[in-house]
Amino acid sequence: VQKQHSNFLPSSIMSMNFSSSKQFVKPPQRGIFPLDHDSECRPQMQVYLECLKDSKQQHHKCRDFSKEYLQCRMDRELMAKEDLNKMGFSSEARVQSAEEYDKSKEREGYIAGKHIERKTKWWFQR
Repeated sequence: VQKQHSNFLPSSIMSMNFSSSKQFVKPPQRGIFPLDHDSECRPQMQVYLECLKDSKQQHHKCRDFSKEYLQCRMDRELMAKEDLNKMGFSSEARVQSAEEYDKSKEREGYIAGKHIERKTKWWFQR
C-alpha cells in the first residue's frame, strides 16, 4: 500500500494567523545603528557631511551638526536614547583649538625609523 502525499498544509499551520498579533518595536541597543531606510534624518546627515567636507574633515568644527544628526536618530528610534553630554557633547568636552599636523617632513620624503643606522636585535636575541 502506497502512502498518498497531500498537497495541503497541515491544519495546525492553516489555523495560524500571523496578522492578528500586535508587534512591539523596541529601540535598538546602544552601539547598534540601524539604517535610515526612510531617510528621516538624511537632511541632518547631509549638512553634517558637507560641514566635514568644508572643514577638511576636522570634526570638532561640525560638532553642532553632529549633535543634531544624533538627536534626530534618537527621536525617531533609529538608535537608543542617550544623554548627549555623555556622548562627548558637554561643554567640558568642547575642543577649543586644534592644530592639524602639517606633514611637511613626509612631503619631503622622510620615513620614520629610516634614520636609525645600527642593526636592531629582536627581544629574544638580546
